[in-house]
Amino acid sequence: MKKILLVGAEAVPFASTGGLGDVMGSLPAALAAQGEEVDVRAVMPLYGSISDAYRAQMTKVCEFTVHLSWRQQYCGVYEYRTNGVIYYFLDNEYYFKRPALYGQYDDGERFAFFSHAVLDMLPLLQFFPDVLHANDWQTALTVIYLRQKYSADPRFYNIKTVYTIHNIDYQGIYDFAILGDVFDLPESARSCVEFDGCINLTKGAIVCCDRLTTVSCRYAQELQSPYFSGRLAAIICQYADKTSGIVNGIDLQYYNPAIDPDIKFRYDVNDRAGKGENKLELQRILGLPESPTTPVIAMVSRLASHKGFDLVRCVLEEMLQWDIQFVLLGTGEDSLEEYFTALADRYPSKVGVVLAFNKALSKQIYAGADMFLMPSKSEPCGLSQMIASVYGAVPIVREIGGLYDTIKPFNPETREGNGVTFASYNAHDMMDAVRRTVALYENGELWSALVHNAMSHDFSWGASAKGYLGIYNTL
Repeated sequence: MKKILLVGAEAVPFASTGGLGDVMGSLPAALAAQGEEVDVRAVMPLYGSISDAYRAQMTKVCEFTVHLSWRQQYCGVYEYRTNGVIYYFLDNEYYFKRPALYGQYDDGERFAFFSHAVLDMLPLLQFFPDVLHANDWQTALTVIYLRQKYSADPRFYNIKTVYTIHNIDYQGIYDFAILGDVFDLPESARSCVEFDGCINLTKGAIVCCDRLTTVSCRYAQELQSPYFSGRLAAIICQYADKTSGIVNGIDLQYYNPAIDPDIKFRYDVNDRAGKGENKLELQRILGLPESPTTPVIAMVSRLASHKGFDLVRCVLEEMLQWDIQFVLLGTGEDSLEEYFTALADRYPSKVGVVLAFNKALSKQIYAGADMFLMPSKSEPCGLSQMIASVYGAVPIVREIGGLYDTIKPFNPETREGNGVTFASYNAHDMMDAVRRTVALYENGELWSALVHNAMSHDFSWGASAKGYLGIYNTL
């Protein structure tokens, strides 16, 4: 039986800030469901924000002391079983009873403790995985420690490692003054983690891992270009022979308009009447005129420049001269929040803006929108375009990263494709893609075919899980 341990800093539904949490919450169960003989387990910190409802179902299995340089810190291990997967939660209130998962002054020390504790717990559990699968910089040290500190121990010698980059923009960069004091790494590890005069944990994990993956095939290619790689292109090119991309999936039980409790009207690909009712409901919620024929274009996103909002700002007022409505849900940069708030004030009958993080409302937007806009400057994988598709909101995306891998342009002649795309990072190219989508919307027969393609496309985790199992098998 193959033994797999996935290591991540967050997981749905316990504690999450984004796509990594979705992966850690869905991939382990998808791996366990593939029918192969696999023992799948996952581990993350026991954050203070994890609800009492989940804590009540956890069982404490052991505790020990983590020796991190001169520090000696308590670690408790709690176990939670679900969907054929054992989740371990590592408890230390000093490090993890915080108001936020990340962004703390001592994140380097917090996740060095976590990474060290992950490896230290294995002998106590009598569980030594065949493959340790680490995710993003917060867990990069598990891969580095295995190579630099634990490799001489025969119990750890045969553990192979996979390291997945979910977003290269976050690399874990620190001053070399804390190499030993905080990260508890020997001087001999300097060359492994050194990049541009600093400690770079992502670079160290790239060097030390047995296989390197990213969350889409296109992103794996893009990371070999300086434009996309956060300056690590040369390192990634050096290890291109062990690099591959596997696109993420989505949880089709949670994102399912036929059974979703968060939307007003249920519907599916074969009976889409509820889609129109949800559109009117969305218009009512946001105070927009209730018009079944006016196309609603939506964005659900962090308000950040790399999400393409500079393109949107450049041409949105011009697009608002058309017969459309624009809906936005999200929070982020102050300048963008101020812009969209002012825009909604100027166009109250055309623009609905909610500056919040609201999962339930996001699903009502997916269910009520006709089109979903994602003009990202970079997008390692993206989940929103897949969720929008499932809910019948036709994605309009830039051909980048995971957007390229998951959304293919609709061809009116062959009636193949599940969205509308554009290539250049250019505001008027984006606007042309929106114009083409509106033209399809006005042709009822073509629009029906496009929506059917979008809703029936397979975005499940099954294909992704098979891809990861293939990589594990090669190790």
